Amino acid sequence: MMKRLLLSLLTALALLPAQAQFRVEVSGVGLTQLPIGLATFRGEDDAPQKISAIVQADLERSGQFRPVTVKTGQLDENARPDLAPWRQNGADSLVAGSVSRLADGRYDVRFRLWDVVAGRDLGGQGFSVTTADLRLAAHRIADFVYEKLTGDKGVFSTRIAYVTKVGPRYHLWVADADGEGAQPALTSPEPIISPSWSPDGRQLAYVSFESRKPVVYIHDVASGKRRLVANFRGSNSAPAWSPDGRTLAVTLSRDGGSQLYTLDVTGGSAEPRRLTQSSSIDTEPLYSHDGQFIYFVSDRGGSPQIYRMPAAGGTPERVTFTGSYNISPSLSSDGRWIAYISRVSGSFKLHVMELTTGNVVALTETAADENPSFAPNSRLILYATKQQEREALMTTTLDGKIKARLAGQGGDIREPDWGPFHKQVK
Repeated sequence: MMKRLLLSLLTALALLPAQAQFRVEVSGVGLTQLPIGLATFRGEDDAPQKISAIVQADLERSGQFRPVTVKTGQLDENARPDLAPWRQNGADSLVAGSVSRLADGRYDVRFRLWDVVAGRDLGGQGFSVTTADLRLAAHRIADFVYEKLTGDKGVFSTRIAYVTKVGPRYHLWVADADGEGAQPALTSPEPIISPSWSPDGRQLAYVSFESRKPVVYIHDVASGKRRLVANFRGSNSAPAWSPDGRTLAVTLSRDGGSQLYTLDVTGGSAEPRRLTQSSSIDTEPLYSHDGQFIYFVSDRGGSPQIYRMPAAGGTPERVTFTGSYNISPSLSSDGRWIAYISRVSGSFKLHVMELTTGNVVALTETAADENPSFAPNSRLILYATKQQEREALMTTTLDGKIKARLAGQGGDIREPDWGPFHKQVK
């Protein structure tokens, strides 16, 4: 039974123990993939992280790249490599670089990208980072390569949030986009649900049951400080940020029944503004990325479906018509797609719909999918599911062809949310 069933707003299911470290397992074959060579970086064998392997895993997980291997020595960014063997093995591009220890203990990471077919230098970058940020440097390299070769912005240096339960305690984690480097943002003996990133990537709104009822907090990721923003009578749940970061849409039962409200979170009016006036359950609000609409789930038609209405309130219109039970909407930042969970013959499966055409595609074969969240470049979807009786964190391409499992040892994870593009401050 999924923990975010529409009619179970106050339920928090127990989660099995999870580790903060994950290995990436990529499966499936895309229809078109760019063949790329990733040479072993000179000096990386003496570094705590194997930079070239992290870059390769990032690019593979995107579904856009196919690695090409050539037996060659370590290469770096300083000299033009012999491109012939890479060309003969079918590579269109090549990444080469180096890792060296600086006198102050930091690492100097440099790389260059080559067009193998045309023999052109496509540029490169360099980073001076601490040991803790070596993985971030690798993710930034993958971002550069991805954008240069696809024209889309890379998401490998963004972050995700998710929840685990270890023994009697719940943990809210912030991790790299590949699931590695997880850091605890909050630990509590009571359930934590519905983490939601602010548009600037600096804050997380979430629901905590510390008061023996669901209330909404906003948590500053860098400082660890938090503030209570919704503790009204009854249930306070399902926070969602407006694109400008000034407002939260929430589900409150303060006036009887679960209805949608907005809250000013910038220090203005503390009184929530009611958006819906129905006798049904309205929940899981979600702003469109232009801020014009709020999408939400309602059973006003007899079963849970996804609707949308103007962000200031108004007459809702139904969005989903395929399937009799559709919940947990997530919108792509380009405004083209909506991902959601649909119950099909008793199984909960991830679906994606093109908003302009209404065409719907089922992306998974699993039976307990939940909480989809789009990558900020709209090219991947993060979600939780169950495999072999264990919860797993997954990503999938929009065609469902390539999936990556971010699996901890004996670990179960829930409530994933993919953060926005965010400039890391060093």
